[in-house]
Amino acid sequence: MKERMIDLRSDTVTRPTEAMRRAMYEAEVGDDVFGEDPTVNRLQAMAARLSGHEAALFMASGTQSNLVALLTHCQRGEEYIVGQQAHTYRYEAGGAAVLGGIQPQPIDFEDDGSLDLEKVDAAIKPDDVHFARTRLLALENTVGGKVLPMAYVSEAIRFAREKGLSIHLDGARVCNAAVALGLPVKAITAGFDSVSLCLSKGLGAPVGSVLCGSRALVSEALRWRKIVGGGMRQSGVLAAAGIYALEHNIQRMEEDHRHARQLAEGLESIDALRVDKPSLRTNMVFVRLPEEDLGPLTAVARDARILLGSVNPMRLVTHLEIESGDITRVIRLFHDYFSEKRRSRTVRRT
Repeated sequence: MKERMIDLRSDTVTRPTEAMRRAMYEAEVGDDVFGEDPTVNRLQAMAARLSGHEAALFMASGTQSNLVALLTHCQRGEEYIVGQQAHTYRYEAGGAAVLGGIQPQPIDFEDDGSLDLEKVDAAIKPDDVHFARTRLLALENTVGGKVLPMAYVSEAIRFAREKGLSIHLDGARVCNAAVALGLPVKAITAGFDSVSLCLSKGLGAPVGSVLCGSRALVSEALRWRKIVGGGMRQSGVLAAAGIYALEHNIQRMEEDHRHARQLAEGLESIDALRVDKPSLRTNMVFVRLPEEDLGPLTAVARDARILLGSVNPMRLVTHLEIESGDITRVIRLFHDYFSEKRRSRTVRRT
């Protein structure tokens, strides 16, 4: 009998549980483009309360949610300031520039995932016809599993207000941040003008994100969602999964965080590996290994029905389909691989 597959590549790989599938099957639906899907409306109301905002809008994906936020905040020829490695800049196909004529101004992240506000200040363009108008500061929480410090979040919001900027949060994994800090989600998100909250990562829904903000912002975002093809008609069958996720899968993220710590502790005893312990706050473990071992190790793991990241440092992500026994199995595979490599070297020397 084959051992079950363990997939540590991302927390996006989860599949709906039987209970979530039942909720989807039983969902009451209507035409959401007319605002008449009761399940979508319920999800949006839940997300607004969770994030501390007046309203919310269900989107097909986090990329769509972030894009709609940028299009809502910025007009053509304006710019947003963002992290160099931020998802909204690096991993969303340049949508804001391609579709919105919006210029990104990237800045390197600090070690804790924040943007140095002095550097942000220096990047804000003067009111001059030569420059794009700076309209928005975009932050991300978490960043590579790291949780933004609350003192920094408060300072960044205050800074944006003083500078006349709107402020957006890509909160794809902000529920992980809230669980790690022991705070309600709205304690982290309420001060932002807009927040994108992903349902299909650690929360375990199969699809979808929610954009939260004021009623005026969400009303404008609704138009942009239509423009980018985000009206999904009887989408209550998808929203039901999001509702189930928000009701059942936030606090259980602590289990994912515990599994990540278990994994890190099991790997750090291997001399060939360098585990990034400072980044270990939520459900991600970053491990640097010898470049020569990246391909062979991932191949050995795949043969053992374990799927690993394919870049170095390797990102290993725990999620609701990962159990403590799975972590033990992964640790054993790493130990066996590097022990066998050591033995082979010893045999060759003799």
